Amino acid sequence: MTTLDGKVALITGAARGQGRSHAVRLASEGADIIAIDICADIATMDYPNANSADLQETVRLVEDLGRKIVAIEADVRDAVETTKAVDDGVATFGRLDIVLSNAGIVRLGEGPDDEAQLWEDVVATNLTGGWNVTRAAIPHIQAGGSGGSIIFTGSTAGVRPTPTTSTGAFAYTASKWGLVGLCKQLAAGLAKDSIRVNIVHPTGVASGMTMNEAMAKMFEQAATSGSSGLATMQNAMPVDILQPEDISDAISFLVSDRAKWITGVSLPVDAGFSIR
Repeated sequence: MTTLDGKVALITGAARGQGRSHAVRLASEGADIIAIDICADIATMDYPNANSADLQETVRLVEDLGRKIVAIEADVRDAVETTKAVDDGVATFGRLDIVLSNAGIVRLGEGPDDEAQLWEDVVATNLTGGWNVTRAAIPHIQAGGSGGSIIFTGSTAGVRPTPTTSTGAFAYTASKWGLVGLCKQLAAGLAKDSIRVNIVHPTGVASGMTMNEAMAKMFEQAATSGSSGLATMQNAMPVDILQPEDISDAISFLVSDRAKWITGVSLPVDAGFSIR
């Protein structure tokens, strides 16, 4: 017996990065997986999203562990589309125990010209998407009658701001602070059902969001200009960037019975970033 035998976990942003890592970790502990990802680019972003091939690689990795997985391409910004994806996934397995609301985007550089659309895309994905996913999932968890666990992927931007005035940064920070409020409110409202709700705040993690040309250009420009802004975006501990599996360590604990009385917690997994 492994710790999550018989459980079903729903994960958004599951095609790569932290989402894929979480899917593989929970599958290795016995869970079956509902994997959701948009698998399409968003015009206001300055780096590519995951694609269908990435999502199928997550499927392969989970199946190689002997677990079942349903992969669904859906946009969490769309409430109707998200609800259908959640309902279809749950229909396959007949239950839902764990929800990892992990899908998120950011604009790394300046621009674009349509700043209003950028704000809308970031907030709609990160914050409204979190609401759409949990709103669709909660009735299924409640129907099981045995409680469950919901975890949002926050950010160090949801713990303290960074000194930049770009619209992308404003939208990202606002969305992550909004997730903290959503987490706390849901934790209070769902405690009676033994459904625990927490949020994890990673520092920089090696993923498609960070390992791309836009991020490299941002660091190059900062170095050229002699900007000291990046000095405030460093970890206190001697590690430049974490791996997705480092965040999965925390997720694994929080969804397990070892954390059965932990709810409403805003947990940095940030190598001391937020204490600098």
